[in-house]
Amino acid sequence: MTTKQRAYLKGLAMNIDPIYQIGKSAITPELTQGIAEALEARELIKINVLKNCTEDINGLARTLAERTRSEVVQVIGRKIVLYKESKDKKKIFLPGEEKDKDKDKDKA
Repeated sequence: MTTKQRAYLKGLAMNIDPIYQIGKSAITPELTQGIAEALEARELIKINVLKNCTEDINGLARTLAERTRSEVVQVIGRKIVLYKESKDKKKIFLPGEEKDKDKDKDKA
């Protein structure tokens, strides 16, 4: 992911509310599964880390990204923003992607 694409996703993330909360039980298999499903449906999600969670927030973000095969867009305060391109319901087109697809069509 390029810096321009990351900046674009940060701008989109400003307008969305957190849809998951991580508490003192940190990352459970059920939470990971739910986040993976939300990423497939929405592509970009925001997660709130509650104050009673004692884990390192950056570590949580990396672990979630690893387990859901997504990318960490940003960690700001106690909020994590993750992005994963949807296989079926692509909604977000990152800067530079449309151009690449047009080039592929010209080659075919």
